[in-house]
This record gives sequence, structure tokens and C-alpha cells, in this order.
Amino acid sequence: MPASLTISSRAAAMKPSASIAAKKIVADLRAAGEQIVDLTIGEPDIPTPAHIIEGALQAMGAGETHYTPSAGEPALRQAIAETLQREKGLACSAEQIVVGCGAKQLIYETFAATLDPGDEVVIPAPYWVSYPDIVTLHGGSPVIIPCGQDTGFKLTPAQLEAAVTPRTRWLVLNSPNNPTGAVYSRRELEGLAEVLRRHPHIWVMTDEIYEHLCYEDIRALSMVEVAPDLFDRALIINGMSKAYAMTGWRIGYAAGPRPLIDVIVKMIGQSTTCASSVGQAAAVVALTGDQRCVSEAAAMYRARRDRMLEILSDVPGLELNVPAGAFYLYVGIAAFIGARTPAGKRIATDLDFSLYLLEEAKVAVLDGGAYGLSPYLRLSFAAAPDAVEAGSKAIAAACGALVVQKEVVHG
Repeated sequence: MPASLTISSRAAAMKPSASIAAKKIVADLRAAGEQIVDLTIGEPDIPTPAHIIEGALQAMGAGETHYTPSAGEPALRQAIAETLQREKGLACSAEQIVVGCGAKQLIYETFAATLDPGDEVVIPAPYWVSYPDIVTLHGGSPVIIPCGQDTGFKLTPAQLEAAVTPRTRWLVLNSPNNPTGAVYSRRELEGLAEVLRRHPHIWVMTDEIYEHLCYEDIRALSMVEVAPDLFDRALIINGMSKAYAMTGWRIGYAAGPRPLIDVIVKMIGQSTTCASSVGQAAAVVALTGDQRCVSEAAAMYRARRDRMLEILSDVPGLELNVPAGAFYLYVGIAAFIGARTPAGKRIATDLDFSLYLLEEAKVAVLDGGAYGLSPYLRLSFAAAPDAVEAGSKAIAAACGALVVQKEVVHG
């Protein structure tokens, strides 16, 4: 008999990524012959722009298919530095930049490099699903701060101040936010910066992966633009996946103080060695080439957002929150908690609601519990236009059935 395998307590406690798990469920149902409309998707449905693919092909033809430095190709790091200077006015050298296998790896390596057991990381909720689990995996303690509709799903200075302890190591800010699409204003960032100045032991991680996908004639500002004095304890996280439709290329980057960047580079050298050389070559083309593909993509997502909002706006009980960025609707469903399905099942949670939509409407969405704030559903409008259309109409019909069946509770 083989020896039993012992799983570490940290690994055993880690939950699978909700978005990846949902993607697998959809794939399994489709393989079984089900016709499922997938509104869980967190990636562009469009192909990588042709000029970026052409750049990768040229790189392969030129033999750029080998290991790169663990920090990333010098040409890419320089292109990132120039992008930060051009777009944010941030004076950042190539030595302050590291390239990874997607933004997620860089978040992972950062927390691995900086957290000791019991260290705290402040995470506003709703949050991207992986933040708390990555913190926990590295011995840290996620401090979740619920940020509801009353604050626009955004952290306030008073909430941050109340959460700070001597063990606080990081604040994580994601703007535009996944799952709500909330974008912090200059004034809101200035307020948070004032709190951080009073607590110099706290670093701030700014996840800006959706920064180019904004819809209300605004630009998503970075904390280090608003408060450049904080850059010596800040880390910008970004990547190519969302704006350039390059999710499968797995190219992310981080910019921050040299001592932290050097540690992350060392950790990459002991894990993945480097990001894909071909992907890095494509990223150089993306950052230095024609940017019309980005503005065109943003306009396309805005049109899909508006159509989804139009279809769902007449559904009694749904609370629609217009996202200023990213490509998700975070829809409140409190009115449907306690309802019964046509089959007689009671909807007790937003997870129940998402399962009802999957079973009865054949629409896959993600529940708000996965993002730390219930009762909500996350609907992606990065899906193809026909999926946005069909999925939204199917959700509207399914909600109508629940409204008819809803229980009346007498006090």
C-alpha cells in the first residue's frame, strides 16, 4: 500500500477559486449536452488584436523562445515604465518593475514575501475572490470590511481607520472593482491616503487590472497618482489580460519600491523562473503599439452593459447598480430572499438563487457570497452580445416566476 499523503492545513483550508469552479461547471454541463448561457466569464470574448499576435509570431520567428530574466525582458520592463510615466506621470525605472505569469502570480508572490503568521491585510468587500485565500495561504489574516451600496461599494476613510491595528501590513484597493465596477474618485483616494499617512507601517496594493475599462467619461486614478508620497510603500498590480484580451498569454506586471521588487523577482526565480518569452514580446507590442483596440473594446463593453441594464431595469425586485468600470453588474436580490421557485424550492441565499438560474433558466452567474457581500449576483457583460441578450432575458423571466411565488411574511 502506498504511504498516505498528508495535506498541509493551509492548503486544506484554501477554497477553490469561485470563478474557475463556475467555469468548470459550465464546461461539464455543456459537455453533457446542456445549452448554458455563461455570464460568469471574467475575460473578454474577443480575440487578441491582430497586431499583437503578429508581434508574437515575429518574435517566435526570430528565436525569442527561451528563458528570459526572472524580472522580465528589459524591453518589456522599459515599455511598462514608459507607460506608467505617460499615463500616470509616475517616474518609475525599469528596475522597479517585475513581470509575472499574470497579475495573480504577482499578488501571490507579494503576500508570500511579506506576510508572517498573524499579519493582517485589509480587504474591502465585495472583493476579487482570490485575495482572502491567498492571504490565508501565506499565514496572514484577511480583515474584511463590508462596503455596501450606501458607500457605492467603496471603502471610506473612517472604515479604514477603524480596521487598522499594529499587525496591519497591507490595504488592498481594486479600482475599477471586480465585481461591482466601482471606481474611486480623487477625493475618495485622498481621504484614504490621509489615513495611510497616519499609519506608516501599512503598505497599499493597488490592483488596476481594469483601469482602461471605464464607461462614464472618467479615468480610473491610481493611489500613487493622487498621493505620490506613498509610492515608497505601494505596489501597483496590472497586466495585459483585460484591456488587450490577452488572458491566456499570462502576462502581468507589478511596479513598486526596488527592495520589494527584488524579493518578488527572487521568488519567481524559485517558482516559475520567468513569464513566457513569447507572451512578453506580445506585451511589448501591445503597450507600444496602436491603442485604438483598447478604446474600441471599452466602447463595446459599454454597449453591452447598457443593453443588460435596459433588459433588467424593468424587473421588479432587482437592485441595479450601474458599474463605472470593469465588465460586471453586481445586482442586488434581497427582494427575492424567501421566495419559492415554481418547483416549490425556497430561495434562502444568493447561492440558491444562482443555482435556480442555472437549473431553470440555464444561465450561469456567480453569487455574491463568493465576493464577500450578499445577497447579490455578479453578471458578466464580457460575454458575447447574443449571450448578454439571451441571458438577461432568461434572468428576467426567471425573476418573474419568483415574484409570483414569493411568500408574504406577516409580523
